[in-house]
Amino acid sequence: MKISDKTPNPRDIRQKLGLNQQEFWGMIGVTQSGGSRYESGRSMPKPVQQLLRLVHIDRIDIGRISRGDFEVISYLKSSRPTLYRTLKSQASGTRGSTRRNGARRTTSLPRQA
Repeated sequence: MKISDKTPNPRDIRQKLGLNQQEFWGMIGVTQSGGSRYESGRSMPKPVQQLLRLVHIDRIDIGRISRGDFEVISYLKSSRPTLYRTLKSQASGTRGSTRRNGARRTTSLPRQA
């Protein structure tokens, strides 16, 4: 499914959050006038859609993400795919599971307090 198919109207999101246009759009680096155009139906570039989803729907503080975080994710995806899937699954609140020789194997990592 495409991001544009999942992203609700930005005006609806902004109003539900109780933010004015300057506050809402400023959090993702878009000017108030640019945000106003998107709210009026102008086509929104994919990077802006993704930032809107991350910041206002998924509620991720993008100011806390570093380049190193992306490097770790990239490394895990390519070099340790099973560990990556396990961590991703556990981070989303579900148990990680993998298949080995047709048998289901559930993995658990210790929880941090």
